[in-house]
Amino acid sequence: MTRIQANLLLTMAAMIWGSSFVVQQIGTGELGSISFTGSRFLVGAVMVLPFAFRQFRRVDREERSFLTADWLGILLTGCVLLTAAVLQQHGILRTTVTNSGFLTALYVPLVPVLGLIVLKRKVHFAIWPASIGCFFGTYILSGAQHVDLVEGDLWVISSTIFWAAHVMLVGIMASRTRAPLVVAAGQFLVCGCGGLVLGYLVESPSIAQIAGAAWGILYVGIFSVGMAFTLQVVGQRFTPAADAAIILSSETVFAAIGGMVFLGERLSLLQLSGGVLILVSILAVELVPHTAIGRPRTLN
Repeated sequence: MTRIQANLLLTMAAMIWGSSFVVQQIGTGELGSISFTGSRFLVGAVMVLPFAFRQFRRVDREERSFLTADWLGILLTGCVLLTAAVLQQHGILRTTVTNSGFLTALYVPLVPVLGLIVLKRKVHFAIWPASIGCFFGTYILSGAQHVDLVEGDLWVISSTIFWAAHVMLVGIMASRTRAPLVVAAGQFLVCGCGGLVLGYLVESPSIAQIAGAAWGILYVGIFSVGMAFTLQVVGQRFTPAADAAIILSSETVFAAIGGMVFLGERLSLLQLSGGVLILVSILAVELVPHTAIGRPRTLN
């Protein structure tokens, strides 16, 4: 696969993720956030399972055997994913698609911050101005008036902590097991089954509610959870990290475009500048370390 072909796959993944914000808002019907989340991740698990099973057999035969600690790590990753996805879904139903897309992306600068605090990993200097930029971008995006974030915005922002933790766990487990598809399918299965059980206990969904949200469940489950993840994994094998960061971060832009095209949402120039500031800050976290400014200097 050429670099251009890989970048096209990543662009498709970003488009799917961005468009899914629209479906997550209008395609849930009367189904609760927990039940909808569980249903879509279970569909995604079914999509990825055949590929994961094939990878599991190859890794188990040629590289290493899976240990109890591996399965417990995947279980934990799935529980964190369920928490993040439910909080995000609850917020999406109570704010605009544009806001939810941009605010969800706040998890990117949170990843190295949590890495520094929890794992004692060194943080690149670019993270600090980027974090400040994201903070002010959020304020501007909300309207820059007495910090009037609506309830849905706060739910989405709370999900970013768990999204950041999830990214860290996925990296650890994928590196540990050497089987990223197995990790993906396993966490999707945990998230799906856990969401359905918890949804049944808390929301008591009816068959009619599930049927009413069927098209939304299938779209997000097949495309956002199953297909987009696979495109990301394949694409990032054949393209530089800088390319992948730029393209995948465009998910936020596609969410805003989807909100404008399908839901008639509009941003003022001030709010648009807030979204741009968030996006620039996210890209800075990923790209500055790869530039001449961001690389450490060596003495001749």
